Amino acid sequence: MIETSDMQFEERMVTPREVEEDREAEVTLRPQTLVEYIGQDKVKENLAVYIEAAKRRGDPLDHVLLYGPPGLGKTTLSSIIAHEMGVNLRVTTGPAIEKAGDLAAILTNLQPNDVLFIDEIHRLNRQVEEILYPALEDHAIDIIMGKGPSARSLRVDLNPFTLVGATTRAGQLSSPLRDRFGVILRLELYTTEQLTDIVRRSAMLLKIPCSIDGAMEIAGRARGTPRIANRLLKRVRDFADVMGNGEITQEIAHMALDRLEIDELGLDSNDRRMLEMIIKGYSGGPVGLETLASALGEETVTLEDVCEPYLMQLGFLARTPRGRCATALAYQHLGYQQPDSGGGMDGQMKFSTEES
Repeated sequence: MIETSDMQFEERMVTPREVEEDREAEVTLRPQTLVEYIGQDKVKENLAVYIEAAKRRGDPLDHVLLYGPPGLGKTTLSSIIAHEMGVNLRVTTGPAIEKAGDLAAILTNLQPNDVLFIDEIHRLNRQVEEILYPALEDHAIDIIMGKGPSARSLRVDLNPFTLVGATTRAGQLSSPLRDRFGVILRLELYTTEQLTDIVRRSAMLLKIPCSIDGAMEIAGRARGTPRIANRLLKRVRDFADVMGNGEITQEIAHMALDRLEIDELGLDSNDRRMLEMIIKGYSGGPVGLETLASALGEETVTLEDVCEPYLMQLGFLARTPRGRCATALAYQHLGYQQPDSGGGMDGQMKFSTEES
């Protein structure tokens, strides 16, 4: 089931998750310093102070936890931290560290003050997590040698290092692990103005002619996420090359994104199908998630992790104990007239389209 969900993630242009085509581009477009990093002003200001203080003392930066929706720049910030500190960066993910020995091999190879970045740290194996605790506090790990009555514990000292953990689900972190981070920072969704600056910077680095209005059109449909904005930029470039003169203007961007079925708020066809099914198929709701998934032919995890978060941020979808309901804003955006009697929250709604 998870494999199916991952595949559906990759099929969507507006998924904030990293897909294969993003990896090479993100390396090219990734800023190297805090000055180059656009947005997240409060995070940048505080990080600059922590980094400067650590450098003056000659100490490693305190352990950092970055959390927030995917695609906002957590991996980029980890590389900036390493660059600003003048140390090496070692990158891995929580699911990749399957055994305690895997983590021990990584930790023992770190040089003084190096940065270890663990993405999806909430998915760390619990046994691996237990090994990490003394490494974070005492810069040492305990390795069990042998088995049975002859087993003995060997303590291995480590070089001081900085752990940067990234997660989209901070609530799933265990309290002991979360408490060992001295710096906890939340990344927020970007404004359209910030995304416009990011699109223009990316266009310059990729040598794509792009007007301010064209960049703003792309930014407005990027769901507040730089990763999506950069992905849309590359797709709009294709339309500009084939159907224009190579320059991304507001008209070209509008036409291209309409062709990609991404509307002015960043909703794609899957988002609209979900809302329309609730409104037209279930009178506005409430409807259970499993029932909705069956009606749409999707996996429940796909709806819950891919569609719902952004629809709830826009105020288009409400979760109730009885199920999902479409809100008045969803009716208005899709061009349906909301009945006056009760509404979808009572499950008694009927729909009627506005006459053009």
